Amino acid sequence: ILFPGSFKLSYYNEYKSYLRHKRMSTYCMAFVTAPTNDVAKTIAGEIVKLKLAACVNIIPGITSVYAWEGKIETDSEVLMMIKTKNSLCDELIPCIKRLHPYEVCEVITTSIENGNHEYLDWIGKVVK
Repeated sequence: ILFPGSFKLSYYNEYKSYLRHKRMSTYCMAFVTAPTNDVAKTIAGEIVKLKLAACVNIIPGITSVYAWEGKIETDSEVLMMIKTKNSLCDELIPCIKRLHPYEVCEVITTSIENGNHEYLDWIGKVVK
């Protein structure tokens, strides 16, 4: 049974779903470790000031275990969780590398697939 307008409603719902997915995949989070809270604050302040990130959470008290130059190393670090747009990653990564004290710093990103629409819209308004 077809109800009046049901054909249009299904296309409208598909279109809304497409727009929601498009908005969600526009944004990403970058994860960056740093040796100290002060270093993380410096990097965070600069990338927010440059509008490469809307928000940076600095999470203290992590322990990283990794292989470096043939040895297994263990260090205390802080983790930065950076919210931005996917389109800014090519600018964000070299900026972090320039500011970071490590020879090879961790900068990894992942797309945000879902979230509070108002928060994601805010990210889009704050960054470039």
